[in-house]
Amino acid sequence: MGQLAFSVTSNAITDTHSHPWDAAAAGWNSHAALIHDWLQDATQTMLDEARIGPGLSVLDIAAGAGDQTLDIARRVGDAGRVLATDVSPAILALAQKNAQAAGLAQVSTQVADAQSLGLAGSGFDAAVCRLGLMFCRSPLLALREIRAALKPHGRFSALVFGSPQRNPCLTVTLATARQHAGRVNAVLPGATHAFEPGTLMSLGQPGLFLELLQTAGFVDVAVSTVSAPMHTLSATHYVDFLRSSASPLIEILAPLSAAEKQHAWHDMIEQLQIFNTPSGWTGPNELLRCVAVSPA
Repeated sequence: MGQLAFSVTSNAITDTHSHPWDAAAAGWNSHAALIHDWLQDATQTMLDEARIGPGLSVLDIAAGAGDQTLDIARRVGDAGRVLATDVSPAILALAQKNAQAAGLAQVSTQVADAQSLGLAGSGFDAAVCRLGLMFCRSPLLALREIRAALKPHGRFSALVFGSPQRNPCLTVTLATARQHAGRVNAVLPGATHAFEPGTLMSLGQPGLFLELLQTAGFVDVAVSTVSAPMHTLSATHYVDFLRSSASPLIEILAPLSAAEKQHAWHDMIEQLQIFNTPSGWTGPNELLRCVAVSPA
């Protein structure tokens, strides 16, 4: 592993500015086990595609509460290094705490927007981003920042949500939230503005993710689909997860009164009953997984 050009003092988070995701930080962290089970197979494949192994230096963008960060740290071992970044100081503080609790001293944290990482020339061996890139208003800028942080031939792998048609539980919850918030243009399968930059399925437009990776200067680019169904005991359990963890929904419903919010969440539960199964509730999700390489 080469000497890295970034510096994080004592793993401390010094950015005190709040971010909308701060409100979802505690909920996201408290549902860590559910999220881990939901994304475990997709995450391990993402890390395999990035060829993360002992002694490597790895950049984890939009790390959240650090579920995948811990997996990365265990793969690189004591001789490796992991820098976890996120735009939310509150959620990143939880990632830092979780790494410390797990005894993973090779993890450092830094508050940073993916679109302005400021890590050019750092020479990371690999970079990953799990369900974060789609929230960037300028994903191309973020991809260029990531490529600049990698060493030549460094590998990048990421997961984002696919198309609205292949993510029906997302479209149902978003449409319901928007209807209750009084927005006439609810996100429905096939709706063009479902691909608005910075939204959940913004990179699900066919061919867009591949095009952006190539435009950003990556080579050996491949994009494939990954099925990632969410399994819970019931639709109520799923909505309990959403109401404390899903920042996009929380923001949509923010202007409503407490009673109006409660009505909206209850309506979501009713709408999501269509995904009941004999063994519980299973919400279909399809992700896009990319693998790409920084050129020489």
